[in-house]
Amino acid sequence: MSGTGDSWQSQVHRIVADLGDGRARIDLPAARDLVNTYLVRSLDRTALRFSIPVLLTAPVPGGHGADGATGALIEAVKAAVGTERDLGPIAGIGTEHPGHCLPNIEPVTLIASRSAIGTDLWRPDAENRIDGDGVHLVVRGALPYPGPPTPSAVGEVAERLEALLQALDSVVRRVPDRTLARSRDISLDQKALRNALPGMGLVAFIADGTRPARRFTRLRCHHRIAGPKDGVHIPFRCPQELDPVEVELAGSGRVVTGLGLRRREVFAVAGSNAEGKSTFLHAIIAGQDDHAAGDGREDLVSVNGIARAEAGERYLAGADVSLFFRSLPPGIGGEPRAAFGQGSGSLVMAHEIRTALSAAAPLLILDEDRAATNLLVPGCLQSGEVTPLSTLLATRREALGETTVLFAASALDILIAQADRILHLSGHEARAIDPEEFRRRLDRHLAEVREHLAVRKYV
Repeated sequence: MSGTGDSWQSQVHRIVADLGDGRARIDLPAARDLVNTYLVRSLDRTALRFSIPVLLTAPVPGGHGADGATGALIEAVKAAVGTERDLGPIAGIGTEHPGHCLPNIEPVTLIASRSAIGTDLWRPDAENRIDGDGVHLVVRGALPYPGPPTPSAVGEVAERLEALLQALDSVVRRVPDRTLARSRDISLDQKALRNALPGMGLVAFIADGTRPARRFTRLRCHHRIAGPKDGVHIPFRCPQELDPVEVELAGSGRVVTGLGLRRREVFAVAGSNAEGKSTFLHAIIAGQDDHAAGDGREDLVSVNGIARAEAGERYLAGADVSLFFRSLPPGIGGEPRAAFGQGSGSLVMAHEIRTALSAAAPLLILDEDRAATNLLVPGCLQSGEVTPLSTLLATRREALGETTVLFAASALDILIAQADRILHLSGHEARAIDPEEFRRRLDRHLAEVREHLAVRKYV
């Protein structure tokens, strides 16, 4: 370590080559310059930012579900940062702006996802994993800037990183085997159930006891990465009227009951404002991911390939809206099977629904809060050239193919009336409404509306 070089990056490989021992060492075959292996001065010039690929040879079993165990190890390291002095660099402790390192220590309960959500946080992924060689981790953080890379400064940085390496090994070896086994089993449970759902005729399963509500932070501001809600959090329970399903989980061997969303059905989540309808939909979408123990959604599993359709103005280039529109409104070129121009919310949503059905998406999700309601239910002023979804469900259900439709609604009674099953959220608790009874109630309601209109006519 006698040379100084022109920059800290010119020294990084010389430093890491001497770090570690047989138990904890730098994962040299995985090192990628300026990707996962670097020493660079921060933009504010007060810190030395680092990233090093580490291999720990702690006896941790790999194989299927190992991402769950990896997540448990990473969270154990994060939890120890405040008490283990040598882990401080992960959180940038001692630097002028430790907040820059918060993504390294933010708690994460997501252990696997096909999406790119949360990739800026430290969680299991292709570089943070367990295999036959041991535990692979990419460890990032910051040290107070020690000045140019003189021999003494290089030696000081090497000592800090060596201490960090040994502290990582110590923490990982202290994690109880039962914790790792449980974490692995929970991961296996979700993966095996997701693979089994199609054979069960289901597109999603929501176990009793699931806690779908989320707590958002600055770093976890999306429902798929957010952690469980603090305080009062009412767990989901499948009403008996919705025919609960019993499932044996392959990893842990547990038997759980819950709600199964069936292939090809139309399922309504109804209720008043702020009762958790959108939260329920978000949880079903997040069921495509695998979650750690304590997340609240670890027994909620959905098939991959879920589609959403929402209203939003954008340019359409050959969009197929023919399922809903017999002719195009003024200003839109082409024809219903290939529309061109600036699409309104209903045109865009029509195109998204058609795209999902054409792709045979297993599950299509609609939310009244983000929808063009004039595409979902009819109005007395609506043109006969438009067929809303409720009418489509009543007259041409076969147009859905194999796709399940799940929607949340509060005021779309005519659409809710077309559902095969209705989940009613009231007081944040799940209840059921018999579809036939709902239709009778809707009929009585519409009769009352007609009476009110008739009275108003003669006043």
